[in-house]
Amino acid sequence: MKDNTEEWREQTSERVLKHIGITEGQDVLDFGCGHGNYTIPAARLVGEGSIVYAVDEDELALDQLMNRVKLAGLKNVRRLVPSGKSQIDLDSESVDVVLLYDVLHYYYFPKGEDRRQLLREVYRVLKPDGLLSVYPTHLEPPMEPKLDDVKREIGEASFHEESEYPNMIIIHYDRVEKGNIINFRKGRAAG
Repeated sequence: MKDNTEEWREQTSERVLKHIGITEGQDVLDFGCGHGNYTIPAARLVGEGSIVYAVDEDELALDQLMNRVKLAGLKNVRRLVPSGKSQIDLDSESVDVVLLYDVLHYYYFPKGEDRRQLLREVYRVLKPDGLLSVYPTHLEPPMEPKLDDVKREIGEASFHEESEYPNMIIIHYDRVEKGNIINFRKGRAAG
């Protein structure tokens, strides 16, 4: 049984996902999904005929997420543990939307090349004209990439910035914060 906080968290996450453009019939990859604050609302939004792939290195968090998925009666969430830090075990051009929320920062990807490798994988698995939605965090201390650097890296990976949603309410498992979500579209690869 859900408590009011969990219900509010899921409703707020669902509103964010609707706002960025997730709709019924899309297949979604939630990379770095953690406890699934966006996975479960995405699964409800896209419907039973679509799949939401929950990817995280933390197998305990994935276990907890899959228990919540089962309790919610959802059958369209697939668990994926990456075979490498930036590898996505999906076919090329197999998903409509990739969520990178609270992922592109120094803690998970301290080197620019690591972030670029992840973006190449995201590009590979996204369908033509697919949506990449990013919530960049932890970008301010001197050692970390700045927002402009992250946008440049994403642009260099053949994505085009489409929209920015400032002051969206972002839900983490144990806290709420306001932040900017930036949507990018997959373009043609350079070269």
